[in-house]
Amino acid sequence: MTEDVAEMADSKSPEVVEETGSIASLGSRHGSDWTTTRLELWSFYVYYIGNNGLSGFNFGPSQFQNLLYLAGYDPTQAPFTTACGDGGCVLPFMGKVRDINSIVLLTNGISFAIQAVLIIAIGAWADYGRWRPNILIFWTIVAVAVSFAWLGVEDPSKWKAGTALYILGLITYQMTLTFWTAAFPGLARDLPEVRTSALQVAEDTKTQDQHADFESMSRNRISNVAFAVCSVGEVIILAIMVGILKGIKSDASTENNTRAFSVLVAFSGGVWLLCAIPWFLFEKRRPGLALPPGASLLTVGFRQTWIALRECMRLKQTFLYLIFYFLMGDVLNTTVTVIGTLQNSVVSYSTFQLTLLLIVGIVAQGLGIYLFWVVQKRFNISTKAMLSFNVFWIIILTIWGLIGVHTDKFGFKHVWEIWAYQVFYGLMVCPWYAYSQTMISEVSPLAQMFLFFSLFSVIGKTSAFIGPFVSSAIITASNDNDNMPFAFLFGLGTLSTVFLALVDVKKSRKECEEFVLAETKRDAFRTDVI
Repeated sequence: MTEDVAEMADSKSPEVVEETGSIASLGSRHGSDWTTTRLELWSFYVYYIGNNGLSGFNFGPSQFQNLLYLAGYDPTQAPFTTACGDGGCVLPFMGKVRDINSIVLLTNGISFAIQAVLIIAIGAWADYGRWRPNILIFWTIVAVAVSFAWLGVEDPSKWKAGTALYILGLITYQMTLTFWTAAFPGLARDLPEVRTSALQVAEDTKTQDQHADFESMSRNRISNVAFAVCSVGEVIILAIMVGILKGIKSDASTENNTRAFSVLVAFSGGVWLLCAIPWFLFEKRRPGLALPPGASLLTVGFRQTWIALRECMRLKQTFLYLIFYFLMGDVLNTTVTVIGTLQNSVVSYSTFQLTLLLIVGIVAQGLGIYLFWVVQKRFNISTKAMLSFNVFWIIILTIWGLIGVHTDKFGFKHVWEIWAYQVFYGLMVCPWYAYSQTMISEVSPLAQMFLFFSLFSVIGKTSAFIGPFVSSAIITASNDNDNMPFAFLFGLGTLSTVFLALVDVKKSRKECEEFVLAETKRDAFRTDVI
């Protein structure tokens, strides 16, 4: 693995000869003056070990649903007279008595709606000056604080406070993930071997298409290695958590189990902070663009999002992928949330069982991402082809859940299915998070890479709150059938594949290059660096 990453070096990269319209010259104008070093690259990887989702995406949501279950009541009896059992479980929420799984989905949707607004408001800041590292530092600190705040929410009567922490946890996790991910195209572009490849284009010893393919493979490598390193680190963290659970006797009582959830969330936050420090120290603050005339940091996000949407209409391939990303992102986010609610109830909210399940899932995830990368590298398969193969298995996941609409024999309703799901999800579904992000960089203009990453984040967050809202309504309308949302998710997922099939990456490269040159002449985006 170390042979694949950039060599340690602090020397400035040589200037790339200007050649109007060439990929090489664009890379020179918008790249940084410094080579990506091994220390910087591994600091980037280590940050992801901390931002692994255990606090805001795994144990936090599980604790939230656990509190709802303990605070709820059996809907077949008078309100709050009989605790939840094997039947339904409801609570009054937002003016209506709802199934607790419906509450989780509804709250999830609220969280993603807030994220969409935040991404629009501050997402474009990553393009200007040196703001992006500061934004990541801020949201990381807030995320860690939220993790420790769970230590004060260990009683079912505090489920409303748990709702607030659940929403904040999802927001901070996704915001940090967005601004961390936005750094990787720049890291790939500044790798010594990529900059050398750009020089070869300028010297006419390599074609632009060959250079684009080489840089694409470098982006895939960084993305996949990051996920693999995260998986290894996460397994170690989970192994330590097993020891913590044994020490506090989490299986001894319901109270101990509930307290254990909060302890694990706080521990995850502490690890996150430790893993974030190297990236905060060693990331090179690559210069961004100057603010457009008449714009301020308060307005630039909304202005640039509008510009990106407007200009995206001119980038046909980018627009096709944007539609796909909107639909499939909604399908996967909602599918994982629905399965998560089913999983928690199947294992009776046991912290020990959920931790073991996560270990299996993370091991499978690391293996899956590694195998995807090895196959891609060995046979030189395109990002789009790898993503298409991955999407097929996401559709299979929705079919699995759909079968459970009319039967109790299958559909995430048994413990063995939950174990099988963790393996399946890790091996076949998790590579989505690497390849879908890499594909964004394949169809986005180089000069406005952060802007288009923010645009895709906005679209992703918009779709992510629509799915949970619809699924929550479906569950309520189907007499609390928790598997019914899979019918909607299967149809939406199948539709999305049509748009991915229509994307032509080579045409996109040409469209993006022509777009950047045209916009430079029009000055729609200012390209002065700070």
